[in-house]
Amino acid sequence: MSRPFCKRCFFAELDPGGIYKEISELIAALPEEKRTHEEEYRRRLKICGECDSLGEGTCGKCGCFVELRAAKKDMHCPSEKHYW
Repeated sequence: MSRPFCKRCFFAELDPGGIYKEISELIAALPEEKRTHEEEYRRRLKICGECDSLGEGTCGKCGCFVELRAAKKDMHCPSEKHYW
């Protein structure tokens, strides 16, 4: 039985031991100077969590893994309005 599509969920909630573990490892491997500070990371995820384009941990605008994109300092929201 497959699980229903999860609107506005992150991989941390959907699959903490699977793909989120891999995403966490990628985030941890980012050099400190390229990684978003924790407070900014949480702010970005809060914004993404309220966005209609978020679905099952990916962005409907660009297809990225939202948690990974938000962790990269030089990235921005792919929406036309660039929410962050």
